[in-house]
Amino acid sequence: MAKLYIVSTPIGNLSDMTFRGVETLRSVNRILAEDTRRTSILLKHYGIDTPLISVHEHNEMARAGQILAWLRDGDDLAIVSDAGTPLLSDPGARIVRAVLDGGFEVVPIPGASALLAALVAAGIEPEPFTFFGFLPRSGKERKTRLAELAALPHTAVIYEAPGRVGKLLADLVEHCGTERQAAVGRELTKLHETFVRGTLQELASYYEDEAVRGEVVVVLAGGEPAPVEDVEASAAEAAQELLNAGNSPRDVAKEITRRFNLPRNLAYELTQRGKSS
Repeated sequence: MAKLYIVSTPIGNLSDMTFRGVETLRSVNRILAEDTRRTSILLKHYGIDTPLISVHEHNEMARAGQILAWLRDGDDLAIVSDAGTPLLSDPGARIVRAVLDGGFEVVPIPGASALLAALVAAGIEPEPFTFFGFLPRSGKERKTRLAELAALPHTAVIYEAPGRVGKLLADLVEHCGTERQAAVGRELTKLHETFVRGTLQELASYYEDEAVRGEVVVVLAGGEPAPVEDVEASAAEAAQELLNAGNSPRDVAKEITRRFNLPRNLAYELTQRGKSS
């Protein structure tokens, strides 16, 4: 039976491509690429002439039917993003779901990942950690994510565009305080790779006027655990807000459990209190 391979590609240094990744891209019938122009550079470097098919966030669902048809015809496929491991802050999740629902096998081919590269070199406790990807750019959703980061008792990893690093760090100072430890990794695996480590206040001051180039990963240390009473009070407030927004009690309890790391029965109790108030 035909397979879909999820192939990790280099995040900057072409030498970071794995032997297995190269062999897979050579052997499949087609490669599904986020940007065929960028992927063609990688293929040319390794002498790979497999046909490229454009699959990105705007045509992902439209391509699903054709992808399933190719698999039914016995064609093996590979999916790649512009850099790193597909699906992590990149398109591909809907394709993978459609392929699995269609009864076909999905095979990961591991390799480079900006997330893991930054995490292990940051000098901050690497586990446990939560990957936040790119934060919402504004509004209530961004404030919610920042509040989650402030309450998180373990390490967080965040992606950010170079032009928005200063704003992100300023927002983290506002929500997490000045003394939380963090590291900013830039141009990972490339010639000008840099890590700047320190407190949030030190990093915010450093990047306030610093011109940033290249992709950025921020690793944020966890905060001191809040007293149990404070956690429950915050959870109850959040539950009330979610209920007021029209969410079902079941969904609210599930979200409260995830967001505040509470036992399910306590999250359900807090949700019921909000429902009856």
